[in-house]
Amino acid sequence: MAPHEAMSEIAAEAKTWRRKLHQYPELLFDLPKTSALVAEKLKEFGCDEVVTGIAGTGVVGVIKGRLGAGKTLGFRADMDALPMSEQTNLPHASKVANMMHACGHDGHTATLLAAAKHLAATRDFAGAVVVIFQPAEEGGAGGRVMIEEGLLERFGIDEVYGMHNQPGLAVGSFAIRPGPMLAAGDRFVVTLNGRGGHAAYPHTTRDPLLAGTHLVGALQTIASRYTNPFDPVVVSVTYFSAGNPSALNVIPASIRIGGTIRTIDPETRKSVEGRFRDIVNASAALFEAEAEIEWRAGYPVTVNDPDKTKVAVAAAKSVAGEERVNDDWPRTMGSEDFSYMLEKRPGAMIWLGNGDSAALHNPAYDFNDDAIIHGMQYWAALVEERLKPGV
Repeated sequence: MAPHEAMSEIAAEAKTWRRKLHQYPELLFDLPKTSALVAEKLKEFGCDEVVTGIAGTGVVGVIKGRLGAGKTLGFRADMDALPMSEQTNLPHASKVANMMHACGHDGHTATLLAAAKHLAATRDFAGAVVVIFQPAEEGGAGGRVMIEEGLLERFGIDEVYGMHNQPGLAVGSFAIRPGPMLAAGDRFVVTLNGRGGHAAYPHTTRDPLLAGTHLVGALQTIASRYTNPFDPVVVSVTYFSAGNPSALNVIPASIRIGGTIRTIDPETRKSVEGRFRDIVNASAALFEAEAEIEWRAGYPVTVNDPDKTKVAVAAAKSVAGEERVNDDWPRTMGSEDFSYMLEKRPGAMIWLGNGDSAALHNPAYDFNDDAIIHGMQYWAALVEERLKPGV
């Protein structure tokens, strides 16, 4: 479907919004500039209602169709950036130290704003569209907080849809799958307490570093020996802090180890946590150390409703054509807090092609502005698909 002139003009305008957002990234719930820009634009577009302050800096806009009563669809975009330094050397690179939009949330926000402007201008649908601009996707569970503050009930949302860019997928292409699409992501920090001492007399210590090195290897048996190889599980130790490089003749009294565990099946998630705790405690006991476990339950599995996935596929194909929509995209072990919304309402998340860009969470990444028009058309096509009079 070729975009008409008005949509192309809005997409070009959205490029400037996106680059402004990119230059001034903000983290988690602390998004005063980002949410102010979003609210200002939604009011400028003539949304029937613009609500700020949900989950602190979340923004919601309501756009009512002119064709009578109907369903209410929720379209969600995340707004927060990441605490990392940009290495793109682009003219619109981040101007804020140690913060950058390395996951494309600036692009998600600009694309949904573009769709909101189009929908508010045309209103050729029944029912209503609620555009949801969410804070704190990057580890803060902002989606869960918005739900806890009554988002879905307050705006009468019947179905929810999300979109995320995908590096490596051609611009103008879409990818999706029914059922589990992204993994649950839990995190852990383990403190092993032993007895420190002189490195010349290790027999007088209870070396927690030795226990820790043993533990790192033992944790890998969860995926290799404890779970079914056809049931995806990833255990990654990403943090190991021990000792002092200025005191290489000292065995430390305690160490800390951290990481993440990814699972797809909810029952496997529970069982893996139990096995993790058993291995940590047994490894500590083997070396006469004591373990303190901090388990940080993360986002649940992102599960696309099968029927709403078909709706999303139909909308994407109307935009991109049959050959540019993959409806059997492989599951990924990344996680997404849009999962909380999908637990409460039927809907689906779709991947939007970002072309041959750097990977997500990479300091060289940048959202591809050419993708905006395609994402904008997808949102409009969803409205056309689901908000016909009498449907």
